[in-house]
Amino acid sequence: MREIRTKKGFSNYEIFAFEHNLGRSQYGKYENGTEDLRLSSLHKVISSFDMTFEEFFSEGFE
Repeated sequence: MREIRTKKGFSNYEIFAFEHNLGRSQYGKYENGTEDLRLSSLHKVISSFDMTFEEFFSEGFE
């Protein structure tokens, strides 16, 4: 998630989360892998990246 966020031009996760109406603390935990995501939360994050599930899960497998 961190790599995708930085590719989208956001060097700071808090700014990304704020601008996409995501909980900053919670999003930080997702990026660090210290919190599991619910499917609904994952959908919201992937939508914030302006990606589909297929695009998100294919990242790094090209």
